Amino acid sequence: MDENTENLGLLPLNNWHIARGGRMVPFAGYSMPVQYEGIMAEHLWVRENAGLFDVSHMGQLQLSGPDVAAKLEAILPGDISALKAGKMRYSLLLNNDGGILDDLMVTNTGHNLYMVVNGAVKHGDIAYLRKKLPEDIKINHMTDAALLALQGPKAAAAIEKLGIMPLQPDWPQVTDLYFMDAAPFMWNGVALGISRSGYTGEDGFEISIPAEHAMEFADALCALDEVKPIGLGARDSLRLEAGLPLYGHDMNPEILPVSADLSFAISKKRREEGGFSGAEKILNELENGPVKKRVGLSIDGRQPVREGAVVVNGNGAIIGNVTSGGFSPSLGRPIAMAYVPTELAVEGQEIILEQRGKKIPATITKMPFVPQNYHRAPRGVSK
Repeated sequence: MDENTENLGLLPLNNWHIARGGRMVPFAGYSMPVQYEGIMAEHLWVRENAGLFDVSHMGQLQLSGPDVAAKLEAILPGDISALKAGKMRYSLLLNNDGGILDDLMVTNTGHNLYMVVNGAVKHGDIAYLRKKLPEDIKINHMTDAALLALQGPKAAAAIEKLGIMPLQPDWPQVTDLYFMDAAPFMWNGVALGISRSGYTGEDGFEISIPAEHAMEFADALCALDEVKPIGLGARDSLRLEAGLPLYGHDMNPEILPVSADLSFAISKKRREEGGFSGAEKILNELENGPVKKRVGLSIDGRQPVREGAVVVNGNGAIIGNVTSGGFSPSLGRPIAMAYVPTELAVEGQEIILEQRGKKIPATITKMPFVPQNYHRAPRGVSK
């Protein structure tokens, strides 16, 4: 750890990670485990079994007050008012010019809105929300709650073994949740908020739990044969394979949602009505197309291409930039994401990257790089 670690925040499970061999590094203002036994092994474990991630650095917020959903829509481009109780939605926090301040998840709990924002910018997000929302909307930053993510094809089988119960007898069991469902549960007398969601492309759950009970819950999960603790390194390689953008890398306040290939976050109703931050610019990009677009890249050779590499044309002029990249453990080859001129954003298009003076051929490819394995509701089931 570097000399600045004394200023870092500590996760509720900090000592737990160290005791289990976690190599701690600074991330988003916290000391966090980057790996335990190795990024490659941990990545492949999650693809085949179930991994437990500590994402307690994220900002967990509760928003409440009269017409809170409608008032939040003045900022977010999603149709929050139509969100049914127990359902969640991916959305974006936008500035007045339509640039992305953060990406986030919003859940209608039935009595308030629960929002998860990125850890590195959570305090800025809270300040922005307080500035933009009316005074009658209360924002509770849940600083006394931990957030854990159980991810992988055996996540459901693992979490079922813990005896987690719904708050009401007629409410769904935790394994009855579909992707983007959420509900309150109880475990050993402890209240949990659980959603079927995650950031790996695999099936899984995110669990909000009082920080004082997080260690006991993590111990119970990791006592199961199918579960191991997983660090930040594998979380990043998993999300890259899933084609999921990372805020501060693939998104920033200069990038609009259409350019970031996140148009799906702008609901049909909001496209028709507007009325959200940056609507004019964003709706113009939807109609006329962006100047550049986020794409997936298959890299020739074995050398990974990292953030900071550039896309060049035949004359060597810079025309784009790589925002995420690395070696894909699942595919056994390097992959990346980049912004390129929209006219080049075509599957199969060959381009040239430049990294440390070396030119590297690449091909634009469809994302996700590895098929997603979400537990989606069957056709005909109400969402």
